[in-house]
Parts: sequence; structure tokens; C-alpha cells
Amino acid sequence: MKTEIVEGWPQGHEIRILISETDASQVNAIRRALIADVPKLAITRVDFSQGVTQDNKGEVVESVNVLPDEVLAHRLAMIPIPTNLKEPLYYPNECPKCIDVVERDKGCPVCQVLYTLSARGPASDADEEFRTVYAGDITTISDPEYDIRDEHKSIPLTVLAKGQFLEFYAFAVLGRGRDHAKWSPASAVGFQPHRVAVLNKPKKASVLFDLGLTTTDGTPINAKLFGKDKRLTNINHVMDLEKALHQVGEGTGRETAFDDAITLETVDGSYIFSYETDGSLSPVDAFNAALDELKNRFNNLSEDLTSALA
Repeated sequence: MKTEIVEGWPQGHEIRILISETDASQVNAIRRALIADVPKLAITRVDFSQGVTQDNKGEVVESVNVLPDEVLAHRLAMIPIPTNLKEPLYYPNECPKCIDVVERDKGCPVCQVLYTLSARGPASDADEEFRTVYAGDITTISDPEYDIRDEHKSIPLTVLAKGQFLEFYAFAVLGRGRDHAKWSPASAVGFQPHRVAVLNKPKKASVLFDLGLTTTDGTPINAKLFGKDKRLTNINHVMDLEKALHQVGEGTGRETAFDDAITLETVDGSYIFSYETDGSLSPVDAFNAALDELKNRFNNLSEDLTSALA
């Protein structure tokens, strides 16, 4: 199996990867590992402050807001937590300091990341009636490398009115997507056969070319796109062209005039793999972690078979 990042990618948290010399079952195994097996951090427990208290100005505030604690805890769980797999934390059930501790007391600096938030609604004499609390209001008590990233700080959590406050401690631990979606680092994970486009009938292809369509990078879809050999191999352009061909496909009224002027040929044993991470891991790190998970799984299987047949 060979892998190569498609030219122009990653774009933000999205990526396209060309995987060749393989088959669909192996690519699908990577897809499943990426969704279910790659570890990442997520908030899994929240301790809310409850009751009524006085602030430093003597105003009485109460620990209520527009959302139930359970809903707020769920929103916190889905915030992408920066994850460094090169220096990973222990899983809670594998932590040498916590493995023999009862469940309610599990948690230490080597198996969890601690966050806190303290916010209150507008002061009684303020003009505004409400204040929105964002993910950026959360503070990391553990290592600063786990600070909520700037791109995620604008995620809204809840709204506080006058006389309301919100305080909590939140605990993030490593987990896998197979246990809960909050631990799945990627979405829209899919793959398709690698294809090249062939210009068979330039004159009839004008049915498509005259529509004035362009690729995502702004290149006009016309005969020049195919070059002198009338073959288009640029992966991004082929995928854009594949979408454009729907304009001359069955049911458009143009299919007879077009007459398969452009066809797509599949490259054997080659696939375009694409997905987007939530930002907790970079696309490349997530892909490499998926491969590592598969490698470890098959190594363990080989050892088990060797032991069973010995």
C-alpha cells in the first residue's frame, strides 16, 4: 500500500489522500479505524457548583442558566480538546496511579486534563440583560498545551441572565470513538475509486463546455483542461469534473447530444480517501494514528496465532 497527500491538501482540517496498490477492504479498514479507534481527549465529567452565593460586590447570584446541567455537560463533551498523541496520557483504566482506585476517585495529572470556568450574568445595573458564555471562557488548569484552540473559542455554551452564575470543573480523558461519538476525531470519512477523465469527442463535449462551469480553483472546464493527450489526471479537477458531468447526465435533456463525449476510467487498486477532523488532531496525525492502530492490531493477532499454533 502506498499513500500520498493529494496536491493542495490539507485545507484547514480537511484532507484528501491517494491510496494505491491496495483494495477496498483495506481502505475501509482505515476508514473504520479513523472513526472508531484513534484516541483523542474529550470532557467526560463535569462538577457544577450549586446553590446561591454573594459576589465581591455583595450581589446575590444563583447557579442557574437557560440549560439543564445535563445538556450543558453534553455540549462541553463535544468541544474539540487539543490532543497530542506523541506524548499521550494514560487511559483512565490503564493509569498506574489510578488502576486500583475506586471509580469515583479515579483521575490524576497523568490520565486526565482539568478545566474550570467561572462566569456570571450581567451586573444588576448593566444595560444588557444577558451574557453568552463561550468555550473561550474555559481555563486550563493542566498544561497550557491543552488550552481550547482559538478557532473553537467562539462555540457558545449557554446564556446567563442577571443574578445567575456558572461555575464548574471539567475533566477530559482519552477515549475512542467506538465508545462514544465525543471521542471520534473525524467526520465525513469516505473514499471513492481513483479515476482519470478521457476526452473522446471534443465537439460533442461542447455541450458541457458551453455551460461555463469551473473547477473549485477557478479553472474553466473546457478542452484545455485535458491537455494535448486528451486525458485529465489531476485528482482535484477530475473530482470537480465528475460533479459537472451531472449537468449532461441522464434526465437533463443533454445526454443524447453529449453522447459520452467525456468518460471516466477507474485506476485499478487506487482510491481517493477524504475526511475532516474536528480540530483536536491534525488530519495527518489522525491518519497516521489510524494506521498505527491497525498495525498494532495485526501484530497482536499474529502473536496470538503464533502462540495458539505453537
